[in-house]
Amino acid sequence: MDLADRSPTGAPLRTVYSVSELSELLRQLLDANLPRLWVQGELSNFSRPASGHWYFTLKDSGAQLRCAMFRGANRLVLPKPKEGDEVLIRGQIGLYAARGDLQMIVEHMEPAGTGALLREFEALKRRLADEGLFDAGLKRPIPTVPRRIGLITSASGAAVHDVLSTLQRRFPLAELVLYPVAVQGAAAAPAIVKALQQLPRRVAVDVVLLVRGGGSLEDLWSFNEEAVARAVRACAVPVICGVGHEIDTTIADFAADLRAPTPTAAAELATPSVADWLSRVQQAQTALSQRHSVLRRAAGERLEALRARLDRAHPQRRLQQNEQRLDELEARLIAAFTRRRARATERLGNASARLRAATPQRRLRLALRELESLQLALHGAQQRNLAQAEQRRARAEALLLAVNPKAVLERGYAILSNAQGQVVRSVRAVRAGDVLRLSLVDGQLGVRVDSDTDPSRS
Repeated sequence: MDLADRSPTGAPLRTVYSVSELSELLRQLLDANLPRLWVQGELSNFSRPASGHWYFTLKDSGAQLRCAMFRGANRLVLPKPKEGDEVLIRGQIGLYAARGDLQMIVEHMEPAGTGALLREFEALKRRLADEGLFDAGLKRPIPTVPRRIGLITSASGAAVHDVLSTLQRRFPLAELVLYPVAVQGAAAAPAIVKALQQLPRRVAVDVVLLVRGGGSLEDLWSFNEEAVARAVRACAVPVICGVGHEIDTTIADFAADLRAPTPTAAAELATPSVADWLSRVQQAQTALSQRHSVLRRAAGERLEALRARLDRAHPQRRLQQNEQRLDELEARLIAAFTRRRARATERLGNASARLRAATPQRRLRLALRELESLQLALHGAQQRNLAQAEQRRARAEALLLAVNPKAVLERGYAILSNAQGQVVRSVRAVRAGDVLRLSLVDGQLGVRVDSDTDPSRS
């Protein structure tokens, strides 16, 4: 907030800022007037706290600059930097108000020098590609069976031993001609160009291997020189380029007739495999033997067919065939006669059986057995009917006994009837003075009604 000291007349004399306000003003000035910058220097005081952010100082011989690279940006940096590395960074200059320090918020980081080399590499690659130096139509075929192979590499490097061991293993019949050159440093590119020009003139080689082992971009830079690429393309014989490891790619690789990922792979691509040849020879021998067996078997079958035809055309053979035919006809005649006789015998037996089945004695025996069976069934039915009738009689008797009045009287009951002989069933049916008859189990009694007990007449 602005604080203004005023004169007695009210005119402002000076403007005073707080520290925070001045820091904010400086930050705004820096953001508005300084764009994103590229800065090169040496890493110092490099710190990686648990938050994942990077804090470091970028310095040279005369000054230093505090920097911060936050986790979202530094996770893309490969390879990871270390204390003392010379790096190239891009970012925005700002003010860290809490400490009052200028610092750079870094958005991108790369090793110093490598970035420039990569840009130079890409520019040369595009220019030569636009020129047509890498066109597939310019690529020459690699000889299938090279008799003499030229090798351009360092005589003391590991690449020459890799190539020698690979050729000894795969194709020892080929002759190897070594043209030693420097493969690193300022003298390397001119030496490689000279070797590509002179080796095919001095010795009649069929193919040239241009190889070296792995290294940094700076170590392999001689293979990215324009002169080397044009010499590869102008070489009198096909060139296989195997420089560095599988991930390394040079301008010479694009210009070569064939690119190999490693020196060992270059030797493998340049030669056939003796083991593969032996395998193919063995396969051919096997196929030839199988074909010979097939032809011999076919010839034997044709010979047997001709011999059979000759046998069939001979008179003795025909006579033998007629005799055999006669024997077969005789056997068929005997078999037919035997079958007919067997069928006749079978029919005779069936007729005899039917005749025996139709005689009166048999029918009488069957009728007697049926009569016995019916008698037994009749007797059983009579017994069942008698039993059922006896059961019905017993039930009726029990029922009659249950409803017999005498049986009721025997249990101590009596039957009361009026003078007309009608059974008195209610007190309403009699009056005082009526003479009634009381029937008991062993006789009857005459009784007179003393009083009228019907409630309705009281």
